[in-house]
Amino acid sequence: MTSLKDSFQSMVFIDCPACKRRALKSKWEKNYYVCPICGHYRAMSAHDRLSALLDPGSMHELDRKYPAADPLQFPDYQEKLKLQKQKTGLNEAVVTATGKIGGMNCVVAVLDSRFFMGSMSSAVGEKVTRAVEHAAAEKLPLIIFSASGGARMQEGIYSLMQMAKTASAIEEFSSQGGLYISYLTHPTTGGVTASFATLGDITLAEPGALIGFAGPRVIEQTIHAKLPKGFQRSEYLESHGFVDKIVPRSEMRSTLIDLLRLHNQKTSGNGFTIIRDFVQKA
Repeated sequence: MTSLKDSFQSMVFIDCPACKRRALKSKWEKNYYVCPICGHYRAMSAHDRLSALLDPGSMHELDRKYPAADPLQFPDYQEKLKLQKQKTGLNEAVVTATGKIGGMNCVVAVLDSRFFMGSMSSAVGEKVTRAVEHAAAEKLPLIIFSASGGARMQEGIYSLMQMAKTASAIEEFSSQGGLYISYLTHPTTGGVTASFATLGDITLAEPGALIGFAGPRVIEQTIHAKLPKGFQRSEYLESHGFVDKIVPRSEMRSTLIDLLRLHNQKTSGNGFTIIRDFVQKA
């Protein structure tokens, strides 16, 4: 049974799983949930990220009440969904919204790894697709923060279908000249990696994020060989051209402001080339 002392300490302090040191919760929050002692990145909730990113008072959540589904009537799934909702306060593993960043309008989707490890359910796929379609209809830039373990096994083929649906929506958005910035956080794996997460015009990533389809242990067991050090981490992927730039959380908002300003400039030629050059030189 949790003692009153333990409850108080959990409200005031956060223990870092990396360095095992304890720091005030207020310091973690001020540092965007990066350990103020060792720099370890802790999972950031969707609403905390949106609060840190969007201009105060500008956020308008999209499809907030869109419900989770149980298309296969999978055993115990409804009860697990209920527990996830109680734990996180969310209806599903993604929050989508419109808002302003540095005074510039945009559409933002944030996957929350606290809810079923950010796995892609039919509801997640639908909400992401609707956000993309809203950005297209309003001619707004689109930013998606991915954090996912992949497809949600309790929804089977209905989950896998979301890969094609979200990818098709991104393709249609891009064909209309929309700017899509994909921001990869830890971890981004499975069906999310194999669909919308890797289709950005600009691909940013947080330091140390695991990014890939299958996990490193699965790959090693399949190929019967040891993978290179740091394989599938954002630094490795940046050095191999898969990620355009690694952006720490402390620079998340300022970097996106710079990119959106460049996008909004009336330029001749290919605007995306100008933005990509900016990212690579920064």
